[in-house]
Amino acid sequence: MSQGFDAVQSHAARLRAVPLSTLLTRGPDRVAAHTLRSGPLYFNFARQSYDAPAWQALLAQAESVDLTGAFRRLFDGEKVNVTEGRAALHTALRGQHSEAVVAREAFAAASDVRQRMAALIAQLEGSDVTDIVSVGIGGSDLGPRLVADALRDPLPGRFRVHFLSNVDGAAAQRTLAPLDPARTAAVLISKTFGTQETLLNGGILRDWLGGSERLYAVSANPERAAAAFDIAPERVLPMWDWVGGRYSLWSAVGLPIALAIGFDRFEQLLDGASAFDAHVIGTPLADNIAVRHALTAVWNRNVLGHAAHGVMTYDQRLALLPAYLQQLVMESLGKSVKLDGSPVDVDTVPVWWGGAGTDVQHSFFQALHQGTQIVPLDFVGTVRNDDPYAENHLALMSNLLAQSEALANGQTSDDPHRSYAGGRPSTMILLDALTPQSLGGLIAMYEHSVYAQSVLWGINAFDQFGVELGKQLANGLLPALKGQGEAQDPVTRALLAELKARG
Repeated sequence: MSQGFDAVQSHAARLRAVPLSTLLTRGPDRVAAHTLRSGPLYFNFARQSYDAPAWQALLAQAESVDLTGAFRRLFDGEKVNVTEGRAALHTALRGQHSEAVVAREAFAAASDVRQRMAALIAQLEGSDVTDIVSVGIGGSDLGPRLVADALRDPLPGRFRVHFLSNVDGAAAQRTLAPLDPARTAAVLISKTFGTQETLLNGGILRDWLGGSERLYAVSANPERAAAAFDIAPERVLPMWDWVGGRYSLWSAVGLPIALAIGFDRFEQLLDGASAFDAHVIGTPLADNIAVRHALTAVWNRNVLGHAAHGVMTYDQRLALLPAYLQQLVMESLGKSVKLDGSPVDVDTVPVWWGGAGTDVQHSFFQALHQGTQIVPLDFVGTVRNDDPYAENHLALMSNLLAQSEALANGQTSDDPHRSYAGGRPSTMILLDALTPQSLGGLIAMYEHSVYAQSVLWGINAFDQFGVELGKQLANGLLPALKGQGEAQDPVTRALLAELKARG
């Protein structure tokens, strides 16, 4: 953080004794001042625990690190992923917002691959295939799984798309059991095509299908993908090393999305994300939704010390959003060193978690209302429902509004067991309706908020070396599990002995 962060801390000290319910009544314009909109997306930050002077101090932090310039460098394809010497040009997958040559070339390459995607989908539509199994893990699974589930029609479309990620054989068994191999195709998605889970599950699919004729692949290493499973090159779509896995659903990694919801609606998803990109790159910091979201996250994490953040989706179709955001946010921001390798001087990412309302109200909301730890929340809802059950939607919206109000304002009681402290901050996010455009914009907002937080903390949002150590150890332990070696760690040796004795 910059030297001016002391000013932000001083505002926290000033506001510490001021109840959030009191802040909400200060000035007639608070709600308007803390409300922002971009297209079909509405954001209300009025129930965050800062006031106008504190917000100005936060905004000064964004200006001090030249956040506007940082966004420009991202869109222009500069090597913002400094530890790997790469650009992070996921914005070029969905729109052209830069005159830089590298960004324009990336946009052209992505457009060409989308045309190949459309052609492959047309071929599949002309076949007798009814089911698609998408095989991938992490960024090759969570994004496509979220969007396909959120935007699929209530009745099955042309293709039923199933997702297989976990290396656990039970996952493959359950996925394939109800399917007919004669009417199924599979898409294997891996950036490197060296991911253990995808290679093992891909082998299961190839054997189950009786060959590679209905296998498709997406990879930044298309030659390796084609060779590993004998897939014809025309059925292998490329991605690029300037696209991180958790930012890749806009690329050919989105093939399962297009198969699940239709290619036209996939392009509408990209259009929605591109529209939000235009907001981010063209809006001053003070009115920039992604910047406001990021600065609010920094306020809650570094100023108020909250170690967790919740995402509550009051639309069942968005039930997978918290799991998707766990990877996007925690893999991107789970860092303890700065870009130059020196230790960070503040805490970075909190634990992200959540679930779908109203189910979660009967699960963990007790702790949110009366527990000792405050967990700031993002509430996500949709204004218009697409189902025929209007009364249910009204009940859902009443619960959404009530939970945010109750957490913020609380309620006193002579009975301490029935007293609610309040002061629990939240941001309200409303989509006019759940459409490809609004979902694309929402996901893009979170991507840009993550990047802004990384700039504020001086860390790299685009590498993920932390996931490698466990993988390396797992590969080294496979021979020991087969009786061909021994572990070095004494606890692991004992556990191996137990596995062998009981296996």
